[in-house]
Order: sequence, then structure tokens, then C-alpha cells
Amino acid sequence: MNLVNDASSYRNPIIDADVPDPDAIRVGDRFYLVASSFHRAPGLPLWVSDDLVAWERVGYALAGGEPAPWFELPRHGGGVWAPSIRHHDGRFFVVYPDPDQGIFVVTAEDPAGPWSAPHALLRGLGIIDPCPLWDDDGNAYLVHGWAHSRSGRKNVLTVVPVDPQLRHAVGPPVDVIDGDRLEGFTTLEGPKFYQRDGRYWIFAPAGGVATGWQTVFRADDPFGPYEHRIVLAQGDTPVNGPHQGAWVDDGHGGDWFLHFQDRGVYGRVLHLQPMAWGNDGWPTMGQAAGGGDPQPVIEHAVAFPERGQTRPRVRTLARPDDFADGMPGTHWQWEANPDPRAIVGAGPGLGLRGNPEGDNVRTMPRVLSQPLPGMPSTSDVDIALESVGAGSRAGIAVLGEAYLWAGVRSTDDGFEAVVAVRHPGDVTEGVIATSPLSEPQAHVRVQVDADAGVRVVVTARDTVIIDTDPVFRARPGRWVGASLSLFAAGPRTVETVGRFAHFSIDVRD
Repeated sequence: MNLVNDASSYRNPIIDADVPDPDAIRVGDRFYLVASSFHRAPGLPLWVSDDLVAWERVGYALAGGEPAPWFELPRHGGGVWAPSIRHHDGRFFVVYPDPDQGIFVVTAEDPAGPWSAPHALLRGLGIIDPCPLWDDDGNAYLVHGWAHSRSGRKNVLTVVPVDPQLRHAVGPPVDVIDGDRLEGFTTLEGPKFYQRDGRYWIFAPAGGVATGWQTVFRADDPFGPYEHRIVLAQGDTPVNGPHQGAWVDDGHGGDWFLHFQDRGVYGRVLHLQPMAWGNDGWPTMGQAAGGGDPQPVIEHAVAFPERGQTRPRVRTLARPDDFADGMPGTHWQWEANPDPRAIVGAGPGLGLRGNPEGDNVRTMPRVLSQPLPGMPSTSDVDIALESVGAGSRAGIAVLGEAYLWAGVRSTDDGFEAVVAVRHPGDVTEGVIATSPLSEPQAHVRVQVDADAGVRVVVTARDTVIIDTDPVFRARPGRWVGASLSLFAAGPRTVETVGRFAHFSIDVRD
């Protein structure tokens, strides 16, 4: 695992892996961050940091998608979209949208949980990207955007008065900003609501996920009228579409902005920008916070040099796993709601019960995934088949809208190592390579280069039996980057079990 050791400065992205649609807050001397989880479960991943640079996952705020029967299968592009996190009256609130249902709220006294069951605050199609605000007068409001795919409208931000416990609306919704009336604005979404010096502030991105910018709006009343200023854009940097995130004060006189950059197959990676408030009352971000242009910094001094390196700065999310007690670590997520029958027995290694029927890994629910690192990586895992019959298989996949998998499968003639790929629209998988096995087990190494090209090396009894060139290039999923995924599958008539051990991952930062 590659660590960044210089404690006096940081390099963007601070997490070079999929952290979609981040939002963050400070409570006391600690910082808390939440991100979208879309179709994966558990959902709403939460991180904690002491210095805004090194983040440690502390858990999840959502066990799985609701209604549970709907999310028993992967619902790519659905589920949990951009959430917000706030702390009010001694409790943490995470407010999240499901674009097919509405806005939901979960609460906890501790980010590590337990979290409450989801409560529906607003029902409706295409209501997305919510953020609450409790103002200085004791009133509560919710700002949100719209998804055209579900509601028929977009590029609009709406404010709804709500009760302080975020249980229900207490007044009618009001459209407060219409992006169609702003020159050049498209896809205005992802708002975050704040109050500062008596004014109401909405931080919101526009221009699209991969190509957009960050805008700040301000008004003397929560319902407007709002004036605006663009405060962060790509400029002449390599950071495309820098936007959508959170303003955080560090408690020591400093201000910061956490946001994402869409890196395609690697997902929406996390950046940290310095921020300052100008004499004209508007915020400046990135290089502009130091007097330069309003574009991202690539390297910058840390907020808390006196704290040193309180946590190892690992710039990825994927982690090794020995599957202690036969269970996956918390850094894995399922591609659908967890199936209580999916994990078989206690060690050694992780036993996964096979997905019945079907040959498309993308549609399988019993699949465990970690985000693909945003830099070259090498993953290793031991794979074995148990309780096999013809057609059983187990493997590791680089999974997106297209995928490659490598592992072990059984045939009418015995066992073989296999590497196969599937692209969108393919009726069946295409086999790249096979090699016979005397027993149903092998060691698989997956190497992903800087251009997301995938090379596979399969070893049996310490002998290399398959070594592919990077003939497959990983692709992102639906609103998510590609993942490293473990799975097993087989016919309904066979109780297939895949056994995984000694998963490791190394990155070249």
C-alpha cells in the first residue's frame, strides 16, 4: 500500500478513487464526509478525518436500498444519489435522494451508528440533491435540484420550508434559481445550503459532471432573489469539471472546499481546495484564495501541520483483506442489497454462494466490490471452487458497463482457469484465454495500467498458466467508476461456492 509521507503538504486528488458527490462538515475538531452510493449496499459511506486530508471510513448510514425487494437486484443508476450531512441539536443528519421515490432522512448520535431507519421527508419523482439548513431564527429549509430523466425538469433549484426535525414540509416549495435564465448555465444541481453573516448562501455546480464549474449564490432571504458568482473552474489545470462539494471551516480561522473531479473509469475523485472570503463578501477558491486565478490547486500546504500525520494518507479506497472469520471487511460493498445466504460458513477465506443462472456478472446481486484505484494497481487473490458442478465458476472482475473476469470454472471435462470479457450489447461473454487445471483452484493477479488497460496472470501450483496482454480496457459503470469485484455463479441445480483468500492490492502512486 503506497503512502504519502510528507506531512506539511498534500497533493490532489486527496482520494484518487470513487467518492461521488461528497459533502462534509466539522463537529468539534473532527471532520465527517458522506458520499453517494447509488445501487451498492451498504449505502451512504461515511469517513472521518482530523486534518481534511487523511480520511478513514467509519461505516455506512444505510444498510440497503428501500423498498428491499426492489433492490434485491443491481439497480444501476438508481438508489442513493447526492446526499448531504449536517449536525444539529446533538444529532447527525444525512439527507439523501432516491430519484425514483423522493427525499429521505437518517439520523444518529454517532457517525459510526447505529443510524435510524430512513424516513421519507418528501415524496416525488426526480427530486434530487437535497441539503437542509437551520437558520439563525430557528427556521428549517431544504434546497434540492431536479432530475430531468424522472421529473421532466432540470437546471432549477427549489427551496422547501420544513420542520426542524426534518419530518415533513411546513410550506409550499419555491423555485429560487432558474439556470435557464443565467447565461451559459446548464445542469444546475447538487446545491449545499449555508448561512453566513445573516445572508443565505447556496453553493451549487453547473455545466455537467465532467465539464462544469462551481457557482455560489447569495441572498438576504432563503427564497431569494439570489445573485451569483462562478468561483472555481478548470482554467489551465488538468482538473476537469471541479465542482459539487462542501464548504468547511476548520475551526482555526481557515476555510476549505471539498469537491470531486470526474475521472471516468476511476470515478469521481476527491479534491481539497483552500478557500477564503474576500473583502467584497464573496468566497474565493483554489488558486484564487491566494490571489491567483479561480482554478484548482494541485498541491497545497495542509491545514494542520502541527498535527503531523494523524492517519496514513492512502490515496485510494481499495484495501487488502484476509477475510478474518470468513467475513469481508467494511471496505467491500454488495452490488445489490445484502443476501443473508451469500456468505457461506466461517473461513478459511471468504466463501461466496454462487449466483444462480445467468452468465452476466453485471446483473448478479451476490457480488462484492471495491472502487478501482485511480492509479496503476496490482491485485492478487487465491480462488477456489467448492461444491461444484458443470458450469460453476468463481472469479475476480474489473467491473463496469463492460467487464473482464478471471478465475476458475468447471466444465464437463474437468476444471480450467479462464479469462473472459463482456462489452455492452454482447449476448455472451468472450473468452480470451483458458488453461486446464488438475484441481479447482488458482491464484489470479490483475494488473491495471495508467490507461485502465487490464493484464491478467493466472498461476497454478506456482506455475504461470495464463498471461494476457492488456487486451481489455476498463470502463465506468452507471454514475460510478469501475470496481474490483469478487463473485461466484453456477446453475440452479448446483450449490456453487467460491472461496477467496489473501486478497491484496498494491498501487503505484
